[in-house]
Amino acid sequence: MTTSSDPTVRTPVPPSRLPQVGTTIFTVMSALAQQVGAVNLGQGFPDFDPDPALAQAVGAAMAAGHHQYPPMAGVPALREAIARKVATLYGRAYDPINEITVTAGATQAILTALLALVQPGDEIIVLEPCYDSYVPGIELAGGTVVRVPLTDGSLRPDFDRLAAALTARTRAIIVNTPHNPSGTVWRADDLQRLWDVVADTDVLLIGDEVYEHMVYDGQPHASLATHPGLAARSLIVSSFGKTYHVTGWKVGYCLAPAPLMAEFRKVHQFNVFTVNTPMQHALAAYMADPAPYLGLAAFYQAKRDRFRAGLAGTRLRLLPCEGTYFQCVDYWALAVPERHLPEAEFCQWLTREVGVAAIPLSAFYGDGRNQQLVRLCFAKRDATLDDALQRLARL
Repeated sequence: MTTSSDPTVRTPVPPSRLPQVGTTIFTVMSALAQQVGAVNLGQGFPDFDPDPALAQAVGAAMAAGHHQYPPMAGVPALREAIARKVATLYGRAYDPINEITVTAGATQAILTALLALVQPGDEIIVLEPCYDSYVPGIELAGGTVVRVPLTDGSLRPDFDRLAAALTARTRAIIVNTPHNPSGTVWRADDLQRLWDVVADTDVLLIGDEVYEHMVYDGQPHASLATHPGLAARSLIVSSFGKTYHVTGWKVGYCLAPAPLMAEFRKVHQFNVFTVNTPMQHALAAYMADPAPYLGLAAFYQAKRDRFRAGLAGTRLRLLPCEGTYFQCVDYWALAVPERHLPEAEFCQWLTREVGVAAIPLSAFYGDGRNQQLVRLCFAKRDATLDDALQRLARL
């Protein structure tokens, strides 16, 4: 450590732009899991490798000399592949030149959308519990966070509450389906209810649809792109990391009508400019075969069913899991005194004493409310899930 006896040598510390923000719960729990040798079902990433063909496509792109800056909006072949996929699945034609931008993951896309759209004092509605990047992004953009809770118990949208939260200052609503952390999935009638709420307003929508290919039991993904009225006012974000088991690649994309995309790109070009070139070329080539993303729901549903069947042998109460790769459980009925602990403390105990890391649902609420609910990630090898289930069987 470098020190100086000169009192004029100091580090000026400005007021924090995010004074309430510390280290995320995901980082904290993953670090604790590693420290104590627990099975990490907390942070949402797979512990298995992607398709070798995708990794080979990256090597081929590098061998072909794709090392320099691609176009700011993304490699044309990748934007065209995205447009074909979206048109096929959701029936909306996005212009790959003016309405699709490749981003450095979904989190960057959501922040970019907020910075592009929000004026100081604008209100942005989030539906709680919500992913932890939304609120800091709104605050960095100078907006005011308006929290509308999802329905207690079901964690489904309450459109009466949503309508009541709209004001003349409402700029946008962030819609997340399939929903992290609850695993609930919006239906077509939910989109219509949302349209009924916003149709006579100028409210915009930011759609977080990163788990779009993880919807189970034969249900379709109700993308905002499938509803013409909603699509016309939506910036829709998705993630290759979630779809292709490559979360560390940090490549996603945003879809939006040209006027909204023009504003999005004004920010995108200065906060990231563009995205990893060989990865983009590899993804474009890999997307020629739709089987990997079309088969993703069946792949993860098998893991969900295996995990839920194992959890059924414990005193944990399972909430429905309609999508994503997260399973929420209620621990109130456990026959241990720790069932009285608040969620964050319970997760610490579960990690240290049982050997399984989870995430408290309280981390997804602004008021940190305690409902005795935790989130477990089943995007793991079967052996990892079985190990976790064996440890949880002690409960």
